[in-house]
Amino acid sequence: MKTLKALSALLSYPTEELVAARDEISAVLDREAILSRSERSAIQGLIDDLANADLMDAQERYILLFDRTRSLSLHLFEHVHGESRDRGQAMVDLIKVYEDGGYVPTTKELPDFLPLFLEFASTRAPAEAIELIGQPTHVFAALRERLRKRRSPYEAVFGALVKLGNVKPDATMIARLLAEPDPEPDDLEALDAAWAEEEVLFGPGSASDACGKDGLGAKLRQVNRPAPGMSPATAAGPRTVITQAGKTTRPGA
Repeated sequence: MKTLKALSALLSYPTEELVAARDEISAVLDREAILSRSERSAIQGLIDDLANADLMDAQERYILLFDRTRSLSLHLFEHVHGESRDRGQAMVDLIKVYEDGGYVPTTKELPDFLPLFLEFASTRAPAEAIELIGQPTHVFAALRERLRKRRSPYEAVFGALVKLGNVKPDATMIARLLAEPDPEPDDLEALDAAWAEEEVLFGPGSASDACGKDGLGAKLRQVNRPAPGMSPATAAGPRTVITQAGKTTRPGA
């Protein structure tokens, strides 16, 4: 699904290379046409905005939105696990998902960085890719709403991700995320408070527990499991498999 790779590129830090690829990105979206015409039109608005803006202004806007504003972080586990100890294990599990899929990231970003996650999903079969991006639908929906409030053209990407995930967002989870502080990037005092280190919680009541058993971290551990009634894919050789306990086994080893 090259559309996911195109969306990954649009959520990356603006560069001259990204702007130069604008026609190619538009062509991919139109050629696959897995998004509706109105959704593609909205995304084209972001593409045109990036193309017409001063590059330094576009870069500054990106930093203010996604780097300085915690409530708009592009690191998925920031919204799922917060500062709980489960975040580290979720990172390990996600790295294993990438490794088992034969995916080697080319950046030094953390594995839960959304453009990286979408690039990995773009390498999977369509059904698996849709299942993957459907898992954090409530996060995408909350980010879309926050960007809509700011009248940001980046809203279009998150609207597309919600639609592609083909999962009805959990209203309770969305409400919980939207209840978190959402300061403007020029409100330095509020930003400092939002980024203040949180207490690390253990056991019941932790951030991941609040998201329920079907939270993103738990679901990512199950990516390589076959659907009910389906036989697991035959591997070419021994490979690492993520178990529910977070440990690894090597079939045939």
